[in-house]
Amino acid sequence: MTTQLSTFEEDALALTQAAVGMSQALERDDGAALAAALDENLRLWTAIKTLVGKPECALPEDIRSNLTRLSDYTAKVTFDLSPERRAQKVEALINTNLQIAEGLLEGHAKALAS
Repeated sequence: MTTQLSTFEEDALALTQAAVGMSQALERDDGAALAAALDENLRLWTAIKTLVGKPECALPEDIRSNLTRLSDYTAKVTFDLSPERRAQKVEALINTNLQIAEGLLEGHAKALAS
């Protein structure tokens, strides 16, 4: 049986997968895997920023603004990973992804229930 995911579920899955990739690389202390996971996460957030910046984006302005700020935050943290605070900053990125993924799924569930 094939189940098709909604756009919200696909986005939540992508954010969760990026979080898991960063977490696993951090846990293994694998610099190459962490660099690849951070790069993938940055691409994901760049795509989010691009989508919410389009005039035809149907999201409310406050959500669009928050996602844009989170994208900027992700880029800043990614490019400023000093070795002594790397784990702490990557954990912040992981938590951001998981919280946004959870919010997407909760918002989608509420919309379906209405």
